[in-house]
This record gives sequence, structure tokens and C-alpha cells, in this order.
Amino acid sequence: MSYVCYITGNTFQKFRIRGDVQIGARLGFATPRIDVFENEHEVIVSCEIPGLDKKENLHIDVDENMLTISGTIKQANEMKQEQINRKERFVGRFQRAVSLPTRVQTEGTTATYRNGILEVRMPRLKSDTQRQIDVQLIKMYRGVT
Repeated sequence: MSYVCYITGNTFQKFRIRGDVQIGARLGFATPRIDVFENEHEVIVSCEIPGLDKKENLHIDVDENMLTISGTIKQANEMKQEQINRKERFVGRFQRAVSLPTRVQTEGTTATYRNGILEVRMPRLKSDTQRQIDVQLIKMYRGVT
């Protein structure tokens, strides 16, 4: 389940995304598209953020099973409003929060940005509560247990 989260004043609001990836634009920020997948060792998130020019403009927060990606895409060059014939590319704030399929560790998490795609790799949290139970096999002999 995916959510868009934002803060205005002292109010925190959370909206569920139902396929409308542009819901944030109506709230004053964009909601980038995200793919979440996992293997036996890690959870991997791939996020479209074209136009990001500095790592200082990107913030990634991981908290056990929640990932939040936010930041700002700045306009590459200044244009006067009367010079613009068509403006389709996003410039401004973006934010996206997603629930992860399993708990992850913050230690060992890596993020790379290449060709407009952010990839975040998070090691799965090894559960201390999971353990193998040894089964005691009791053989039965005729009439005797």
C-alpha cells in the first residue's frame, strides 16, 4: 500500500495512492513513481526522479518497514514566463512514502542515482525471534511406546 504524506503547519496528512501518481501535484508537490521488489537478502526500491542535480536536494528516510523519499528538483536555467510555450517537466518539491514488504536495516542501506532513476537497496532485517525448532522423534514399537 502506498501513501503520500505531507505536513502543513502543525498538521500531518496521509493520502492513500490508488494509481493516481499525480495526487501530490494538487497538494503542491509531485509524487514520483516507485517500484518495490525484494529477494532473499534485500528490498530494492527504484524511483523515477528526472532532473535531480545535487544530492543535497534529495532526502531518504528508512524506518524498519517504511521508506520516505523527498526533495526538490530545481529548474536548470531561468526562463521568463512569456518565453514558455509548453511546460510539462516537473520542477519543485516531491515526496513519496511507501510501506516496504518486510522490515529492513538502516545499516548497510545504499542509494544510487543514475540517468534519472534512484535505486535504494536495503538489507532485510534478520529476525532474532525466528529460530529452528528441533523435533524429537519418538519411535513406536509394537505395543510399546
